[in-house]
Amino acid sequence: MQVKICGIKSLDAAMSAVEAGADLIGFVFADSKRRISPSQAKQIADHIPSAVKKVGVFVNEDAKKMTEIAEYVGLDFIQLHGDETPEDAMTLNRPIIKAFSIDGIFEIESYPCDYYLIDSPSGRYRGGTGLPFNWEKLHHTPLNKDQLILAGGLNEENVAEAIAIVKPALLDVSSGVETNGEKDPEKMRSFVKEAKRAFQQLKESEGNDNIYTTK
Repeated sequence: MQVKICGIKSLDAAMSAVEAGADLIGFVFADSKRRISPSQAKQIADHIPSAVKKVGVFVNEDAKKMTEIAEYVGLDFIQLHGDETPEDAMTLNRPIIKAFSIDGIFEIESYPCDYYLIDSPSGRYRGGTGLPFNWEKLHHTPLNKDQLILAGGLNEENVAEAIAIVKPALLDVSSGVETNGEKDPEKMRSFVKEAKRAFQQLKESEGNDNIYTTK
C-alpha cells in the first residue's frame, strides 16, 4: 500500500511530503486553488528522489500538451480527472491514473488505465471535494484492488477505517493534510504513519486468516 500526497505547490511542501514517507506526489495542472505551472513543477521535481514518483493531474487537457508537460517536468504518471476518452488515454506516453466518481464506477472496466482512482461525486468532474463517501460501496465490488486508489476526505482520523473497508492499493490525500489551505508537515507525517500502520495490521490479519483456513 502506497500513499500519494497531491496538490504540492512548493519545494518545502514536496520535501516535507518526502520526509513524511510519501510514495508519490501530485502536481495539479488544471484549474484549482492548488494549480501549479509546469516550470514551477519542474523546479520542484528536480529535487525529488527518483524513488518518489511524480504525478501530473489534468482535466480535459490536449493530449499533446499533456505529453509535453510530462516530458518537461519528468512526470511518472498522468492522472486524468475530466471527460477524457479511452482513445485520449491510449495516445499518452505515461502510465495512466483515471479518476472516477463512486457513482461512475461502471465505466472502469472499459477504460485503459494502470490505476483507477475512486473519489466522491462532485458534479461534472471527478473528486476534489475533500469529502468522504460511503466506503462500503467498494467493499463488495469485483474491482481489482491492486489497481484501486482511494481518495476523498481522507485524514489521520479516518484512514485506518478506510483501509480496513476498502483495502486499496494506494491512498490519495490533499486537503486532509493541510492547514489553512497549505500542506502541513506534521499532518503529512501523521497521515502516512497511520496509513502504513493500518495497512500493516491489515496484512498481518489477513495472513493469520490464511494460516487458519489452510489447516
